Amino acid sequence: MEPSVAVVILNWNGQSFLERFLPSVVKTKYSNLQIVVADNASTDNSVAFLAQHYPNVEVIINDRNYGFAEGYNQALAKVNADYFVLLNSDVEVPENWIKPVIDVMQSNDSIAAAQPKIKWQQNKAMFEYAGAAGGLIDSFGFTFCRGRIFDHLEEDLNQYNTDIPVFWASGAAFFIKSKVWKEVGGLDADLFAHMEEIDLCWRLKNKGYKVVCCPEAEVYHVGGGTLNASSPFKSYLNFRNNLIIMQKNLPFGEAIYKVFIRLWLDLAAWFQFAFKGQFGFAFSINKAHYHFFKAFFKTAAKRSSHQIALSKHDGTLNGSIVWKYFIGKKKKFSEL
Repeated sequence: MEPSVAVVILNWNGQSFLERFLPSVVKTKYSNLQIVVADNASTDNSVAFLAQHYPNVEVIINDRNYGFAEGYNQALAKVNADYFVLLNSDVEVPENWIKPVIDVMQSNDSIAAAQPKIKWQQNKAMFEYAGAAGGLIDSFGFTFCRGRIFDHLEEDLNQYNTDIPVFWASGAAFFIKSKVWKEVGGLDADLFAHMEEIDLCWRLKNKGYKVVCCPEAEVYHVGGGTLNASSPFKSYLNFRNNLIIMQKNLPFGEAIYKVFIRLWLDLAAWFQFAFKGQFGFAFSINKAHYHFFKAFFKTAAKRSSHQIALSKHDGTLNGSIVWKYFIGKKKKFSEL
């Protein structure tokens, strides 16, 4: 029998996405599958819609909106399967999107997490921002993907059709072995949303596990379904959470050095926002730094007893992706 897989969709006021994309999930071809919708205390008619139209889909109702991280922690504590798949509600899937990823993960005990190729639902020839063909990180904690650097998206011409270890897998379609999820305690609830999957992958890698992208499978993501790119709150979460995960997961000396550099790089971003009159985004950096330092000792207490230098991990770029992109004009991963 194939390993059991639970696809868990976290929903918050996303009835329109469930109407559009749950039909494709239900049509998934995999013999040992359960589909679960975890509802984060929606105030729309999502739960009633599911009861009426998808009575065979299990629904877990959280008592409040816990955000992405704790919302999944609450839900997955009630789910039993060999593999968990954290799937965004705004993702369309083809019928055979699960088995290729599970086969790759089954082939190696050290592979803890994985993702399929993630492409843009509005134009399926293009990679999508949230994960493309696997996530990477540079020496200063800036993240990017095979197929997406900053806001530059590549067309998928099968140029990244290789199973390779990456640094992080996207939370839009995140596969993880359930025993490993439990071993590391799931997602960090204090992150609320954004970069929580990168933190999880970083913790896995510090334990010696691997994270991979399986290009034999692909899914199609709308993106920005809950917080769009023009949201200062999303910017706040990204600036704050990036500092937090660096403090948590880098070796002590490297963390001090690189967090210090990131604070100055964030200041440069602050001036750029202010110069453009985007004062909401500039304020989001102030707010992010304030809450980073406010939680400094709480974050320090989460550090594990073992961190590995960033350069020793798979899926890292030696140097600055900011420099290579903006100064070196390297727009594609293949050019790095």
